[in-house]
Amino acid sequence: MASSRAAQRYAKALLDLAEEQKNQQTVNQEIRDIRQTLLNSQELRNVLKSPVVKPDSKVASLQAIFKDVSLTVKNLFQVLANNNRIADLNLVTTKFIELYDERNNIKVAIVTTVEPLTPEMEAKILSKVKSLTDSKVTLKNKIDKEILGGFVLRVGDQQYDASIKGKLNALKTRFKNKAHV
Repeated sequence: MASSRAAQRYAKALLDLAEEQKNQQTVNQEIRDIRQTLLNSQELRNVLKSPVVKPDSKVASLQAIFKDVSLTVKNLFQVLANNNRIADLNLVTTKFIELYDERNNIKVAIVTTVEPLTPEMEAKILSKVKSLTDSKVTLKNKIDKEILGGFVLRVGDQQYDASIKGKLNALKTRFKNKAHV
């Protein structure tokens, strides 16, 4: 919990600094790239969390891996290391992306399907969600074989369930509720 609050503060400070320096789009893309790298590399996450590896070595590793990032992001690595928070980099990137999207009115639509979406379906869903929310929208496709077919669309706290599993559950509930008839 305390780690999450600290990550939120670092993310907010980074976003404020990026806005002040008028390079928030650059920093946003760099943070998204760092986030993706951290998600894909268990080894890097282990190095950042390791109490055996010195903070200076962690920063040097990050700066070698992400040598093309802006000075703003390089300074983030150093600040996190100086404050013994370098292990929270993964969480800081997540919080930064959430804050950036919120400030820029970007909604994340999560579409759960049995199979990956085709580019045509992705485009249709994106345009429909954009028209419904009057926001910029990014799309994430989650695969879940248990929904059997159809899709589940979630934008913020709203959900539309057009899955076969959802329809079967609704039918099951209707039968239970009307059992006395």
